[in-house]
Amino acid sequence: MANIFTRIKNTVLADINEALEQKENKNPIALLNQYLRESEQETERVRKLLERQYMLKDEFTREYQRALELAQKRKHQAEVASQAGETELFQFAAAETAQYEERAARLKDSLQQAQQQLADLEHKYEEMKHKLKDMQIRRMELMGRENVTRANYRMNQVIDNQSYSDAPYSRFQEIESYLDRLEHNVNSSYYRNTIDARIVQLEKEMKKNESHSNS
Repeated sequence: MANIFTRIKNTVLADINEALEQKENKNPIALLNQYLRESEQETERVRKLLERQYMLKDEFTREYQRALELAQKRKHQAEVASQAGETELFQFAAAETAQYEERAARLKDSLQQAQQQLADLEHKYEEMKHKLKDMQIRRMELMGRENVTRANYRMNQVIDNQSYSDAPYSRFQEIESYLDRLEHNVNSSYYRNTIDARIVQLEKEMKKNESHSNS
């Protein structure tokens, strides 16, 4: 039976790893973003635990101080009752003093433990924040290199004629050819109109000269 469960577990893990590998091959940056989101969520959970630990430490501190104050108060009351010869009152105050002193000792241990746990959480939280920031910077670097790679690939596709197996010219060459034709047509029209205007002007000048000569 154990072997069956082991095989099932291994099969499931293999399927998960295969799915992750396929996802990574398809869009590695998206998978990286997912991992970073999970890391950010984990860091946020540690931050909330840290806040709770601060509150718990403060609560332990208040309870410890209160236990010390009550122990001191009952101790003083026991001394007054003893001097006054009030046996029952002395016994009650003495018992209360012992209870508060015991509580204070227990709270002191708990407070020290909470402080140590708080220090550990602070260290872990700071370390996680630094690691998270480093990973975010590395993601930016990878995204930058990926953008350059994609841009170069696109430009090579546009510039390189061999990238188009179904077309004899690239898109840029088509645009350049169109611009050449357009420029030729515009220039031809410009020169044609310029020549026509110049000929008309010359004819006017010639007629004018002829009329002056005749007169």
